Amino acid sequence: MSVKINENYLLLQNSYLFIEIARRVDEFQKNNPEINIIRMGIGDVTKPLTPTVLDAFKNAVSEMGNEETFMGYGPEQGYSFLAEAIIKNEFEPRGIDLDLDEVFISDGSKCDTGNIQEIFGLNNKIAVTDPVYPVYVDTNVMAGRSGPIKDDGMYEGLVYLPCIQENDFVPELPDEKVDIIYLCFPNNPTGTTLNKEQLAKFVNYARENDSIILFDAAYEKFITEDDVPHSIYEIDGAKEVAIEFRSFSKTAGFTGTRCAYTIVPKELKAVDNEGNPQSINELWNRRQTTKFNGVSYPVQKAAEATFTKDGKEEILANIDYYMNNSKIIRESLNDIGLTVYGGINSPYIWVKTPNNMDSWDFFDLLLNEANVVGTPGAGFGPSGEGYLRLTAFNTLENTKDAMKRISELSF
Repeated sequence: MSVKINENYLLLQNSYLFIEIARRVDEFQKNNPEINIIRMGIGDVTKPLTPTVLDAFKNAVSEMGNEETFMGYGPEQGYSFLAEAIIKNEFEPRGIDLDLDEVFISDGSKCDTGNIQEIFGLNNKIAVTDPVYPVYVDTNVMAGRSGPIKDDGMYEGLVYLPCIQENDFVPELPDEKVDIIYLCFPNNPTGTTLNKEQLAKFVNYARENDSIILFDAAYEKFITEDDVPHSIYEIDGAKEVAIEFRSFSKTAGFTGTRCAYTIVPKELKAVDNEGNPQSINELWNRRQTTKFNGVSYPVQKAAEATFTKDGKEEILANIDYYMNNSKIIRESLNDIGLTVYGGINSPYIWVKTPNNMDSWDFFDLLLNEANVVGTPGAGFGPSGEGYLRLTAFNTLENTKDAMKRISELSF
């Protein structure tokens, strides 16, 4: 056999976090088929598409069955009607000016945050917060920007910015020059946030060091506090140094429908090997037109409906529903003496494990004794050890039941 593999894949940890969770849950369910497991691990939503969104979806599907209104291949970058709605509703009210060709519609922020690294050279120094959404790390390992994983759980060649209790989950600036910085705020997994002053420090660092920030704002709709920026472009100069990723998944229930968008400002530049500036916007456009055929017309019409008056009201009601769940989780766990973070500007609650228990041990305890599934913090990086993430995306009834079950445990 002579075909060679990409050996960078062999550097990855043996099991992707959520695959291992599923394996343990499936094994428990197989051995205990009569038990009702409450899943609060993977951040999947439970509220269905809202009536306004569903009507737009159905109408667009009907158009696809009519010869006069049928739509074939659409623009790889997305239809202008959706890009216009995004700019008008999400950015103009915050004083952010964008052109249509700076908005790229896609099938998910996970895809975009994983694919964006393709347009950057392999010799760039990458910084990630720790704990971190695994996709940021794993895709760079797959590409060849790291060495093997070390005994401390960190990959050689990557720069880790700890977000821990001691620094209030606010990452410090890199103490060395890095080229690309991944930031996710409101944060997955900790549920914590940066205020404008804290985010501005990263923008200033990027401007001073010719770095680029990859800013994942998938959870910005859950922000409740005034001093928390919804977009990195609220910070002066950010258009010159940042790409922003957003999604309809958690806000509008599109986890199974698939629609998101990425903002790539035309001011953003990087250099080639000879030091000549190149447009990141043009490179991302080239990547998308080569490897992506766009999001389907009915899905984009459904996404557009989220910006109508009725659509906004319905989606806000869903967000309020999840944030009420978040409040219940946070207060219930506090009442039984557990230390929790997040859940105020985010649907994620970051729970400190009791009695210095390991993350996976706490996961197993909740699964086996309370029949509740969370996500072990250690799966998000070494600084996640000693924590567990719970999501607020289940039903109100299940959320209350899960908190009752956990409250009956002895720690």
